[in-house]
Amino acid sequence: MSRALIAITMGDPTGIGPEVIAKTFADPDFHKENCAVVIGDVGIMQRAIKLLNLSLQVRSLDRLEAACQKEGVIDVFPGSDLPEDLRFGELDPRAGAAAFQYVKQSIELALSGKVDAIATAPLNKEALHLAGLKYPGHTEILADLTGTKDFAMMLTSERLRVIHVSTHLSLREAISNVTQERESVVIRLANHALPRLGIERPRVAVAGLNPHAGEGGIFGTEDLEKILPAVKAAQAEGIDVTGPWPPDTVFMRAFSGEFDIVVAQYHDQGHIPLKLLGFDSGVNVTVGLPFWRTSVDHGTAFDIAGTGKAKHASMRAAIDLARTLVLSKETSDQE
Repeated sequence: MSRALIAITMGDPTGIGPEVIAKTFADPDFHKENCAVVIGDVGIMQRAIKLLNLSLQVRSLDRLEAACQKEGVIDVFPGSDLPEDLRFGELDPRAGAAAFQYVKQSIELALSGKVDAIATAPLNKEALHLAGLKYPGHTEILADLTGTKDFAMMLTSERLRVIHVSTHLSLREAISNVTQERESVVIRLANHALPRLGIERPRVAVAGLNPHAGEGGIFGTEDLEKILPAVKAAQAEGIDVTGPWPPDTVFMRAFSGEFDIVVAQYHDQGHIPLKLLGFDSGVNVTVGLPFWRTSVDHGTAFDIAGTGKAKHASMRAAIDLARTLVLSKETSDQE
């Protein structure tokens, strides 16, 4: 089995991305288990190492074949040449533009087969917009630049997984996005993704949109008219899926082991339980892309950027999961 090469995007240079990446590379077993290259800025990574007083070196690469040759070294495939006056924790259009460029460059590398997967540090949506890039977030950038139509955000933690019908939409828009077609797509994506995580026959639960999943239409008809038909159609395809279940109990049931993944109807419905249970170790996976992309499940944390307080467990988990997903695909392709 070959070693997977993971591209790590540095995220917003003024946020905690560089810090959590540096702390991850400083883990004693990281280099033995992972082969990774940072798509980012050499100077910013050196600043993070100095801030944290880590015994790491930064090496600028001009070819990816030279990556991962020495322990204690962060290989950076330069994606920018940023000025030294970028301040920690402050919105800056230069930082937003750089963060976008890192993602764009990593996508090009993944599509060309030069890297096997992408793990992303957080970008800042306001900084992105200040740079004139009107994307709601990473997921939409990835889908747009790869031409992917059917995709979804999946969040994973040790005992709970959720996949979203919609993410970065207003609540009013999210309700309109609940259609039988979209429900069907997300159920199939969940069923397809989980075998890569070692779950051969996923048990998929679909959360209702309305209180009590509509209570037979008393509290809204979307559950009966849009969600239930998609569940029945997926069952006819042989997918082990049930619902719509009352959203106030289905996540607890999944946490208890009754289901392997929950289809959440909108951003906060899925994010709140996942972050409550696994804020420091949760991982975001974009499902449906032509390659695997994982990410930390937290933001740029401008309030603590530059203090050295940021925890890196989610970054490490994202890289480890990217490796697992790539190697599981290799294994299944060989069978």
